[in-house]
Amino acid sequence: MSSTRSLLLLTILLLNWSCAKIISQPEGGKEMETFSPTVADYQLLQGKAKFVLEEDSGKITRGTLQVRARKDSILWFSLSPGLGVEAIRGLITTDKIQLKDRLGKENLQLSYEEFEEQYGIHLSIELFQNLLWANVPYSASYEDRLLRVGKKFELTQVRNKVRYFSKIDTRHGKVSEVLSNSLEEESSVLASYPKFQEIQSQLFPSESLFKVNLKAPQGTQNFRIYLQWTSVEPQSNTLSFPFRF
Repeated sequence: MSSTRSLLLLTILLLNWSCAKIISQPEGGKEMETFSPTVADYQLLQGKAKFVLEEDSGKITRGTLQVRARKDSILWFSLSPGLGVEAIRGLITTDKIQLKDRLGKENLQLSYEEFEEQYGIHLSIELFQNLLWANVPYSASYEDRLLRVGKKFELTQVRNKVRYFSKIDTRHGKVSEVLSNSLEEESSVLASYPKFQEIQSQLFPSESLFKVNLKAPQGTQNFRIYLQWTSVEPQSNTLSFPFRF
């Protein structure tokens, strides 16, 4: 797995942690008067998941994803396909994305501005975190469109030339599905979270599915990623984030 491919994987895992603002909807009835989606609350966290990457060519890659995070600050990850040998190590901070390719030596270091210039997508560590843990992509505001349809809220947001359409389950306040696409319709990501698990009185995804259509410098990339989380551990103990080129 090349670092370029891993960067595309990272983009969707990994495409504001504060609670969303209340949105008044007087025309929607009493049930629409407040909207307060559930977000993950922790300072440090580590998790492990099995992943399956399926490409349009038919190639399938299976392996293990490990994640460590300090809220709003650092997102560290390691990808180990095949026999468990680490292939890619990455570090996402508030200002840049870094990847260490241990097999192909195709290392990468980009600021968010440089990434947007090359791939046409605006990213941030907050957005990575929210999509990873099934939170709404951005804190809601009065400029967003909110409707209630049955047992789900439907929230439409436009940020940085990208439209996000999220479905939030009214029973627990977590995102069940989010579709993001650039306004130029060059790239799109569909993320769904069919199952959740309760950990320390909070809900985290136990399964996640991502379908990606991404316009990249080397051509359009289409692929699907399935994650099955085997462990998610919010904690207060110190975590290390080892990374160097």
